[in-house]
Amino acid sequence: MINTLHIKNIGIIDDVTINLNEGFNVLTGETGAGKTLIIESLQILAGGRFSKEMIRKDEKNCFVEMSLYLPKSGFEDNTVIVSREININGKNICKINGRLSTVKELREFMSNIIDIHGQNENQSILNVNTHIELLDEYSRNIKDVKIQYKNLYQDYLNIKLELNKNFGDDKERQRKLDLLNYQIKEIEDAKLKIGEEEELESKRQLMRSSEKIKINLIEAENQLNENTIDSINIAIKSLEKIEKYNEEYSKIVSRLKDCYYEIQESARDISYYSEDMYFNENEQEEIEERIDIINSLKRKYGNNIKEILEYKNQVKKEIYEIENMEEYIKSLKEKLETTENEMMKLSINMNNIRKEMSEELVNKINKELEELEMKNAKFSIKIDFSNDRKFNSNGLDEVEFLITTNVGEEAKPLVKIASGGEMARIMLAIKNVLADVDKIPVIIFDEIDTGISGIAANSTGEKMKKISKNHQVICVTHLASIAAKGDYNYYISKQIENNKTKTKVKLLNEEEVLKEIARISSGAITDISINHAKELRKTKIA
Repeated sequence: MINTLHIKNIGIIDDVTINLNEGFNVLTGETGAGKTLIIESLQILAGGRFSKEMIRKDEKNCFVEMSLYLPKSGFEDNTVIVSREININGKNICKINGRLSTVKELREFMSNIIDIHGQNENQSILNVNTHIELLDEYSRNIKDVKIQYKNLYQDYLNIKLELNKNFGDDKERQRKLDLLNYQIKEIEDAKLKIGEEEELESKRQLMRSSEKIKINLIEAENQLNENTIDSINIAIKSLEKIEKYNEEYSKIVSRLKDCYYEIQESARDISYYSEDMYFNENEQEEIEERIDIINSLKRKYGNNIKEILEYKNQVKKEIYEIENMEEYIKSLKEKLETTENEMMKLSINMNNIRKEMSEELVNKINKELEELEMKNAKFSIKIDFSNDRKFNSNGLDEVEFLITTNVGEEAKPLVKIASGGEMARIMLAIKNVLADVDKIPVIIFDEIDTGISGIAANSTGEKMKKISKNHQVICVTHLASIAAKGDYNYYISKQIENNKTKTKVKLLNEEEVLKEIARISSGAITDISINHAKELRKTKIA
């Protein structure tokens, strides 16, 4: 639902904020005070078209913003802030919860939130693609059947996709096989091993640094052999000559001997490593060639050896499918036929349910139209069943809502109804019957009561009130019988300040509501019109 609507610089609206509520919100007021501008502002925010002439005189831009409460929306606190700013140069700035969006994105988002019904508006229910969904939502017994069908339909699409894989004619197929076999041979000839890359790279780095390593190993060996070992040996012999004079000398000799043997062993190891650092030129070339082969395969078939080998397995599978294509296609076609047969049964079942429920829905809507003083109007539902097995996500049915407004005329699609007033009442009748299944939370009626009075007007108010039990309803009206049924009544007026006209919006208390009903019912607030307003107010549906 809409919690708050903020409008700035549209027409005579300077800066207005309206706090709306659940249930039936009624807007009444003076002619030319800005009621229509409020609805137009909502249309702008719903992604509708905008003319720069709508921007308030002497201003460079206009701005519309609303705060929405959308349970289960996934947004924090289930609150969404939507805004649209339009500059006089035509530039749009649209935002959904602070995120910049295009007008198209805004329109798509709002199409699931607001449904505006006016004399000449296009509503969601005029979209023929929604008719089958609305009928199915209304149909009580179709849900389980439709779930079964949709599961099969997904299988059906997957099989069709597999069958449509383009392996071409015999020549094309042979070319494909030649290419795939070449790829297999290229990978297998390389005799790749997982982990080989790392080992080769390590060896390559070692080779590239071998000269530096060998020079330092030789230097270390020479220093140990020429200086350190001989020096320690001389020191040992000198101390051995005097160790009998002091036990500590003997301990030092023992430690030096340990060092001597350890250094001598280290020198031998260094010498071994130095000799082992020899790499011939051929060995280096072999490693470089091997790395080049692996890199070439990586460029073609994967980022590493594991992926290359996985690709090889995929290619083998594809070769098997091509070589055994006739058998494979035969298997797929058999599976497709079985799936289609099951889908056909479910489609027939759904068709029967839709036919049965459409009769019930038609009767209810026609009763609503009669109560709206459209006794000659006849609503109908056309259900075309396709026997050519061109399945879609809803089966084989095409559903369209039709209407005839005069005796003797043939039924036509809803979009071809000429009269705005008739269209508005037809929409109201349909909305009233489908109120429980229509998922759009906010429904707006803009003076759809034009041209009706008496019983039809009262019935129109009752139906909007009924819809407001499951939706937030915002209604602009000039009829007392409709205004009397409001849960929240707003008075729209205009005032002149600093030689400029401004729109004001006020939420009325009960006493003010009675005065407003009296004003629009008789044109003057008198004891008689107030008493009449009280009587009308008693008809407010709880």
